[in-house]
Amino acid sequence: MIPRYLVNLKANDLKRVTTDYLVIGTGIAGLTAALELANSGEVTVLAKDKFDESNTKYAQGGIAAAWSEEDNPKLHFEDTINAGAGLCNQAAVQILVSDAKKLIKKLINWGVNFDKSNGGLALTKEGAHSKKRILHARGDATGAEISSALVAQLRKNSQIKGQDNSFVLDLVTENNSCQGAYVYDRNQEQYIIYQAKAVILATGGSGNLYATTSNPKVATGDGLAIAYRAGAELMDLEMMQFHPTVLKANGADDFLISEAVRGEGAKLRRLDGSRFMDEYHQLAELAPRDIVARAIEKEISKQKENYIYLDLIHLEQKFIKNRFPNIYENCLSLGIDITKDYIPVAPAAHYFMGGIKTDLDASTNIERLFACGEAACLGIHGANRLASNSLLEGLVYGSRAAKKIKEKDYALKQNINENQLEMNNKSNSNKINLNVEKLKTELQSLMKEKVAIVRDQNSLTEMLSYLEKKLELLKYNCETLFALELYNMLTVASLMTKAALLRTESRGAHYRKDYPNAKELWKKHIIMQRQHRWRSEKIES
Repeated sequence: MIPRYLVNLKANDLKRVTTDYLVIGTGIAGLTAALELANSGEVTVLAKDKFDESNTKYAQGGIAAAWSEEDNPKLHFEDTINAGAGLCNQAAVQILVSDAKKLIKKLINWGVNFDKSNGGLALTKEGAHSKKRILHARGDATGAEISSALVAQLRKNSQIKGQDNSFVLDLVTENNSCQGAYVYDRNQEQYIIYQAKAVILATGGSGNLYATTSNPKVATGDGLAIAYRAGAELMDLEMMQFHPTVLKANGADDFLISEAVRGEGAKLRRLDGSRFMDEYHQLAELAPRDIVARAIEKEISKQKENYIYLDLIHLEQKFIKNRFPNIYENCLSLGIDITKDYIPVAPAAHYFMGGIKTDLDASTNIERLFACGEAACLGIHGANRLASNSLLEGLVYGSRAAKKIKEKDYALKQNINENQLEMNNKSNSNKINLNVEKLKTELQSLMKEKVAIVRDQNSLTEMLSYLEKKLELLKYNCETLFALELYNMLTVASLMTKAALLRTESRGAHYRKDYPNAKELWKKHIIMQRQHRWRSEKIES
């Protein structure tokens, strides 16, 4: 059994900080929510690492919206539903595409400088989109532009207090109501209880559960794990999206090669130079991500090298350098001139479509607890996220979370039952020396191997057995932040693996070679909650 709390401390011994609203996470979802809440009270925003470190910062391609006269929200809706492989919440998607334009205008007012073309905003096309509707900035640094603009706005706002290097260990709950969070402040080297009227979890993704990922190192699923321990429902945890094209170069870190590269005309090639995507889908390189990723994985399995090629050398050199300056410079530093050379690429863990279950207002099943962005799940992306809908989801539902909290007008609870915070869940007799760093590397390698793009009963069962043993072992040895983070990773990995075992079909990003077809009876969400059996929920149409 996953324990309720991870660290054994007395609440009376801890420093208390009171704030109106507590936002955990500094990507587009958390920062949008904070800025929207600031006119209603004091907002404290916690960052796990540096304040601008988030998945948002590394997003390259752009943000999707029906912007041009040739496009409309109905087409954006249809593309999102089609990509989602029958698992989308249509009401949630309708809100997403309908609110897109007005909220992107708000981003522009907050200082985001999108790229221009012919006197208007430049638009590009990505996989499974029927129209050019991807707004981008600094060529291929859209996320960095959005992140820097929002952080700048936040720092100008006297109502918002930002704290970096704050590791959230657990939520403080009483009678299924969230009262705040239990945090270790690495700057002050002390534990703190933050007490608030409402808490928003915007902690991002879980890509670092895998050995290869496009995510930064902070994306370890912490928000999902702490929400689960508090009793929140989690949904669609089998749905990890693998990006088809991450750079594979000797000695180099994983680096995303944006889908926008294929959107601008790049082609995928085998090592002998032949193309193959038209053998897998009529949209070829612009097929949905799950199809492209599996096609590449299959082609790699037929050869000795662990990559295929991405080719854009037929495009004009000036265009490549202007449109993809970061990709160009990063590849050039490794001796790859993308104006002349093919780029070696392979799939990697990218975006977690599962997360903390919410309603259309970002509310969870725990009163006063909200979730938005990649940490949340309300079925927008279904079984396969449409490219560039992730930044949009964070923007739209971060805003909706703030709006709902203001409508609720919660009062700050002055007294917390101290007995609720007695964290006596460990036995000192089970302390052993563990090489936590080695265990983390082992976990990531096994996840890549066994809960991969293609899965089956044997690999998932083996992985679950491993995870359950390591969870029990580590439960009594969470003595460092590194160990606490690893426990969160093991928790989320075990829930992902259980969900993947339960879904005996293939749908979108979840592909089981022992159940290769989609089944009508599985057009439902898998929902998990601590101390309860899993349950399913039919798709809302």
